[in-house]
Amino acid sequence: MEKIPVGILGATGMVGQQYIALLANHPWFEVRYVAASPRSAGKLYSEAVGGKWNATRGDLGGTSRLDAASLIVEDANDVTKAAAAVKRGDCAFVFSALEMGKDEITALEDSYAAAGIPVVSNASANRWTSDVPMLIAEVNPGHADIIPLQKKNRGWDKGFIAVKPNCSIQSYMTPLWALLQAGYGVQRIIVSTLQAVSGGGYPGVPSLDIVDNVVPYIGGEEEKTEQEPLKILGSIQGNSFVNAPGPKISAHCNRVPVIDGHTACVSLEFGAKKPSIDEIKRIWTDFRALPQELDLPMAPNQPIIIREEPNRPQPRKDRDAEKGMAVSIGRLRPCNVFDIRFVAVSHNTVRGAAGGGILNAELLKAKGYLG
Repeated sequence: MEKIPVGILGATGMVGQQYIALLANHPWFEVRYVAASPRSAGKLYSEAVGGKWNATRGDLGGTSRLDAASLIVEDANDVTKAAAAVKRGDCAFVFSALEMGKDEITALEDSYAAAGIPVVSNASANRWTSDVPMLIAEVNPGHADIIPLQKKNRGWDKGFIAVKPNCSIQSYMTPLWALLQAGYGVQRIIVSTLQAVSGGGYPGVPSLDIVDNVVPYIGGEEEKTEQEPLKILGSIQGNSFVNAPGPKISAHCNRVPVIDGHTACVSLEFGAKKPSIDEIKRIWTDFRALPQELDLPMAPNQPIIIREEPNRPQPRKDRDAEKGMAVSIGRLRPCNVFDIRFVAVSHNTVRGAAGGGILNAELLKAKGYLG
């Protein structure tokens, strides 16, 4: 199969680097266009990232450099450069890992889509746009079907925008969805996240603030953690999304001195129908969601992994499970206040960022929206 040429906006940032590393040997996609801030424009990609190569997967000096190191970085603000790349066959769509103000990102992603360039975004700017799908491939793949309506609403021909949700909810949304699909309604959730420093980008939290410390505040994270699941669990009505009425979620989000891997401590309250612990384990172990015939390269074979050890999961030991795309769950037990409680770990810059974006692009290709 001839690979589809793709571009990366924000290619020099933490998430952009992860895209470069994960796409280095991708069977469907090939990085042929990179763009970043004006200060990086005009440089070789290898020069632009220089000493700040921080992707946890791949070495810029090794095989992962083949796709991107020799590319010239363009100015991400210059949509005409990307449009020219599309015209000459070097870019069919872009991954957005832009790091700038929300309004700036919204306007820029809209400009790319209006220019006929599909945008698969990691940024938060368009997550609450009423006709933009916020996708977790295993949970709400049907939300992609709003794309024709989005294009019609905006008068766009080939371009559109699809986004992935915040990294902080990846550890519990798939397990939650598996239970809902099995017929067990969840009424309330309390979640405390212990979030890795890589989630704050590079250079991130100053060392004197995070070493030997826990920072109990991450701007905007608790609101995202509490609200984004409602759109993901919602439905398309007319030309826009309508949020699900529940579950109610209360979140505490903390920054901890871990490089990669977000941990979530979760308590769930069910409705009248309550599963046993053994039934929950069966549901999570059997959960697949994505049809095997799609054969999406980034999709985990086992999306939810149950750990029986009393001290697992742990970020350092479990974040890379299933190419960094699985959720590892342990300490599943009864809760004295709600019904059950558990601890979950997911890789924030893979499953929660670049890997999740790539999986969304694979899903969109499989559904006929890309390629």
